[in-house]
Amino acid sequence: MSDSTIYEVARLAGVSIATVSRALRGTGPVSAATREKVRQAVEQLRFTPSRLGVSLAEGRHAANGIVFPDLSGPYFGEVLLGYEEVAAELGRSVLILSTRDRAGVPETVKDLATRVDGLVVFGQTLPDALLTELADSGLPMVMLAREAHPGTEAVRSENAGSAEALAVHLIAHGHRRFALAGGHDEGDVSRRWTAVARTLGDHGIPVPRPVECPYTVEGGHEAGLILLRDRPDVVMCADDQVALGVILAAEELGLNVPGDVAVTGWDDIMAARHSRPALTTVRQPLRELGAAAARLLDELIAGAEPTDTTRVLATELVIRASCGAHQVHPPEEQ
Repeated sequence: MSDSTIYEVARLAGVSIATVSRALRGTGPVSAATREKVRQAVEQLRFTPSRLGVSLAEGRHAANGIVFPDLSGPYFGEVLLGYEEVAAELGRSVLILSTRDRAGVPETVKDLATRVDGLVVFGQTLPDALLTELADSGLPMVMLAREAHPGTEAVRSENAGSAEALAVHLIAHGHRRFALAGGHDEGDVSRRWTAVARTLGDHGIPVPRPVECPYTVEGGHEAGLILLRDRPDVVMCADDQVALGVILAAEELGLNVPGDVAVTGWDDIMAARHSRPALTTVRQPLRELGAAAARLLDELIAGAEPTDTTRVLATELVIRASCGAHQVHPPEEQ
């Protein structure tokens, strides 16, 4: 049997793998010209379709793949639950790949691509060149928590509007010395910090540089010990775990939250609601992010052509105690 894959046939013929599958099985609407292109590609590559390979291409009894940078923490767990629930409803299993501390990621991802009928990729986990190679092969792909890459669909949460609303709320408390905890990446967090910087600048407030740290409680604790030395009015955090770590650092330094320093997060994980003080944050629809990615991937596997479209899910500002006593009046316009 040839080592060629149905993805290589699709790429050579210039069609989707779903079209290749329909042409090989004689099912569904396929034009005579397209069927001939598939036949020629099959002959040129000496491709022998296995029953498993064709069933994968059709998405029948197949596995979907999802690539995360990490699987620890409630954020990824909630997104994955939403994804898996929809995949299960569609009769598909899920193969999960975490790239954390893994060598040879491109080769591993390419191997995964041969064993699934479609792939979801989180954020900036894979380099653009590899995404292009996979998309060009005809593999159905959905980007999660980032903009669409050419040849894919994407779904992410809204960032800028809620980040601006959070910054305005904090300014209304009278806060003027801001600190930011969490890296300035090229995706969601970057959009948040850009909106915060614009809002602070509009109010004549100095714009701080985000302090890099892992998106964990431990990372937030370490960042907090550094940031709190300068006694900011408020520490805005890239996610709730970082915020919970900053609160621990404040306690360790003998600072009261929110009396001495306000702290805010992002995501609204369960711990944010039950921490003391309860955490002011922005609620992301985490399970719906995963569910939407699974639905989009199903559409592509069924034969829909990718449109490079990014779907944006709404987020919601959630005010709790960690940002301080609430003022009745909005901030004065500058």
